[in-house]
Amino acid sequence: MGYNLGILISGNGSNMLNIIEASKKKIIKSKIATVISNNPRALGIKEASKKGIDVKIINQNKYSNIDDFENSLSQYLLKKRVNLICLAGFMKVLSKDFVKKWKNKIINIHPSLLPSFKGLNTHDRAIRQGVKFSGCTVHFVNEKLDSGKIIDQEIVKVLKSDNVYSLQKKILMKEHKLYIRVLKSLEMKNGKI
Repeated sequence: MGYNLGILISGNGSNMLNIIEASKKKIIKSKIATVISNNPRALGIKEASKKGIDVKIINQNKYSNIDDFENSLSQYLLKKRVNLICLAGFMKVLSKDFVKKWKNKIINIHPSLLPSFKGLNTHDRAIRQGVKFSGCTVHFVNEKLDSGKIIDQEIVKVLKSDNVYSLQKKILMKEHKLYIRVLKSLEMKNGKI
């Protein structure tokens, strides 16, 4: 059986759209319960809404502290009966308390072969360090940045001719494949909602 997915975004949401598409085409068994953005200007919110998905903006700037923001987030996810959270370009580090509350129920996609290049500017750092391979990783989220248990990875070759944009484009294509593959494998392992 599939999950009730809550997808968290901050931007365009290309991975989110990819997951919505896979769900609609029954490539994955999971349903999208909601798409939530912490950024009211995220383009992905409009796109998800066009596809008939429940969308919610929980603007972190409207909360006086992280606890109130995350409580709001948690309550909405519970209200929507979400049992797996997919981070898809969600540019906010979740607190230890939130991660503990949703232990082993949050996955993230990161545009590097973790444990290399945790954090931001991964493509720029990969090119500057002259690595031969980069890629993307889906991992469980724990309390340390980009340090949770790795579920699966995709590799791309970094060419001498690559720049930040060409590498980002290559990796994004792999991200789309990888996220769906991981969701399918998690569905098979769990066999329950």
